[in-house]
Amino acid sequence: MFKRLAAPAMLFGLSFAPAFLPASEARADFRVCNGTQNLVGVAIGYRASEGWITEGWWQVPATTCATLIEGELKSRYYYLYAEDAARGGRWTGDVKMCVAENEFKIVGVKDCFARGYQQMGFKEYDTGKQGSWMVQLTDTSGTQESQTK
Repeated sequence: MFKRLAAPAMLFGLSFAPAFLPASEARADFRVCNGTQNLVGVAIGYRASEGWITEGWWQVPATTCATLIEGELKSRYYYLYAEDAARGGRWTGDVKMCVAENEFKIVGVKDCFARGYQQMGFKEYDTGKQGSWMVQLTDTSGTQESQTK
């Protein structure tokens, strides 16, 4: 269900902004597109049968996209955290979840530090139960997400 790319070293941050997937590129998955000129490391959080899960890191090169969840989305809410490797920018939110410095899949969002993880603020995305969702990361402030049917 998940396809992860090589793990980046611990990175730092930036912000969000606009883009929509043309109908010709509609896919059933959760994608992140990097509209910056730098490599971005991305982590995702979601609710699963075994509880809250966070996974990372996907490396998303400049001006490319990565699929974090393949296939039809099963949850309404997904959570995203990203870091710009070169410029120290972050895309964050208010939902605290666990991350690790290297590639990870963590069950549970409580006691991150006690369990040897770091805690970061993830941004919540309400997909409205759409089958697909895309988030565009850019250098400008703001957030952009889009749905494809």
